[in-house]
Amino acid sequence: MMSDKVYERDFSGEWEITASKSGGPGGQNVNKVNTKVTLRFDVLASQRLSEAEKALIVDKLANKINNNNILIITSEAGRSQLKNKEEAIGKFYDLLKRALKVKKKRKATKPSKSAVEKRLKAKQKQSEKKQHRQNKDF
Repeated sequence: MMSDKVYERDFSGEWEITASKSGGPGGQNVNKVNTKVTLRFDVLASQRLSEAEKALIVDKLANKINNNNILIITSEAGRSQLKNKEEAIGKFYDLLKRALKVKKKRKATKPSKSAVEKRLKAKQKQSEKKQHRQNKDF
């Protein structure tokens, strides 16, 4: 499958990572240090992805891709820039893996004969119960 090898590919030359001030934990450190990390990845310009993979990613991750076909991932949960960078890269690979995963085709199934019989018997029993109520004279 396509998604099996995503973690083995090195996309480090194809993404751009920038840091900015974060709103996350860190106290006074937040006001001084750029700990928020934003990873930008140009999907269509990627050399590591096939055309079919690019189409799948653009389709499945449309809400995370802007009009210029750039996938944007941010991370500001950690107190350090390095931790946030590692988390953003992890998110990137997870998103790619989920986007490239091929869904299994659903196989149409029929209920078993015993299940059909059981359902019909239950319906008949309910019907008889209601018929019995109608025949009572008050």
